[in-house]
Amino acid sequence: MSSTLHRRSQLTAIANLRWRMFVNGLRSKRGKMELVSRIVVTAAFTLGGLGGFAIATGSSWYFVSQGKAEFLAILLWPIFFFWQVFPVMSTAFTNNPDSSDLLRFPLTYRSYFLIRLAYGFCDPASALGSLSIFGILLGVSVARPLLFPWALLVLLTFALFNLVVMQTVFAWLERWLAQRRTREILGVVFILFMLSFQLIGPMMQRFEKKPRPEFSRAAHIVTQVQAVLPPGLAADAIARASHSEYVVGFTSLLFLATLTMAVGCLLHLRLRAQFRGENLSEAAARPAVEHVQGLQVGWNLPGFSQAVAAVFEKEVRYLARSGPMLLTLIMPIFMLLVFRLGPMNPMRPQGSFFNRAPDMAFPGAAAYALLVLTNLVYNSFGGDSGGIQFFYASPAHFRQIVVGKNLTHASILVANTALAWIAVAYFYGAPRPAVSFATVAGLLFAAPLNFTVGNLLSIYAPRKRDFATFGRQNVSQTTVLASLGVQIVIIGIGVAAFVIARLYHDLWIAAFVFLALAAISIPMYLMVLRRIDSIALQRRETLVAELCRA
Repeated sequence: MSSTLHRRSQLTAIANLRWRMFVNGLRSKRGKMELVSRIVVTAAFTLGGLGGFAIATGSSWYFVSQGKAEFLAILLWPIFFFWQVFPVMSTAFTNNPDSSDLLRFPLTYRSYFLIRLAYGFCDPASALGSLSIFGILLGVSVARPLLFPWALLVLLTFALFNLVVMQTVFAWLERWLAQRRTREILGVVFILFMLSFQLIGPMMQRFEKKPRPEFSRAAHIVTQVQAVLPPGLAADAIARASHSEYVVGFTSLLFLATLTMAVGCLLHLRLRAQFRGENLSEAAARPAVEHVQGLQVGWNLPGFSQAVAAVFEKEVRYLARSGPMLLTLIMPIFMLLVFRLGPMNPMRPQGSFFNRAPDMAFPGAAAYALLVLTNLVYNSFGGDSGGIQFFYASPAHFRQIVVGKNLTHASILVANTALAWIAVAYFYGAPRPAVSFATVAGLLFAAPLNFTVGNLLSIYAPRKRDFATFGRQNVSQTTVLASLGVQIVIIGIGVAAFVIARLYHDLWIAAFVFLALAAISIPMYLMVLRRIDSIALQRRETLVAELCRA
């Protein structure tokens, strides 16, 4: 009894601590902006969650009322995938604090385990998944009121399984991401998996025209396999109970609970090691014989100061050691390949976007090349973390540091655009001079505007980027909304310019429009750059405190 009260008091203290941190954060302008941004994001998630709730409720009611409760698997599988995949794909919208910081306090292991699950339940994916599961429970209960207790037990077990799986994946990935070598390997594997996933649609469209009996056999095998996996087990447990086959339904529930406990044991192993003080480090052991390192001369960039060249060299060396960042160079080319194989293939007889407007391939690839830089540009100091103090202690002006970072981003953009031009010329034919000139002019307008807003947000709303953690924000909510708004404005202006140019059958009009807009965005960038020293000096305490946070 005393241990239960002690654990309850610990959980209450942590909840009060999180509340006080939230209230105290509202005293600053940044905290208020974060609150407004989070309200907007929460409202958007709420609308999506209500749509999923309505679909889940109506569909589950129809399946159960028609005596086809086994079709609930059609609803449970998307919930399962969303619950596990969404936190991975949208860490910008998550706000899971680092629970390992609590280990410095005298917490019991059970309290720490429960806190980890509570943090996971506060994730948007868990909230939306739980809302959809509640919709299924409501639909089943309305169709068959007597099934409510059984459906409640089954769906609670299924929700607990999803929560435990998500936390287990995050816990073990953080274990593997603690070292740079395994971190790079996992990053490359993840990106390659996502790239190959994009090819499923085009390949299926190529195969769907021919009768293939092996597909029906494969579909039958997939149906049998999913029946013994958690979403299929949950649907089978409810379906069996609806047909009065309680023993078989209880067996499915028991199997689902066993899988949940097995995954929970994996989570227990990881959290137990962390609770006992496991602290992995990627630092190499000190060599027995000290090697004398020769003097290395830094890079020299013609037309730029040594400070700018030094920052540029540092950024390039950091990015060159990152496999995932290097793979971003092929993303525009890969998307062109997907369009080439998929429904946007201009060689297909049916009308498609690229078939009607093949000149838009190069502008589209260039725009995508700019989009892949969003995380770098809008949080350019996130990867420096504690190194931000050396920037302030160095004799270099802060605008020189910013120019070095922007020069790195611009170099990546130029390389991506050049590779995209080559890929477009190979897949769709060389773009016309008017298209190429309009695209470059569009980048002259869009890139300085992105750099201007990104430089300001990197100082006003910084966020430490920890490459050894997983499932946490890399940028603040304010940065997410601001970057989204800027990209919408840029894309809207670009589309409008090209539409007007195509209406007049002269793409040089788009080029002149972009040059006129570049005449505005470039001076704006230079004006902000001249004031960046005073801004960085005013925001030094916030910038250092946020990036040096343990």
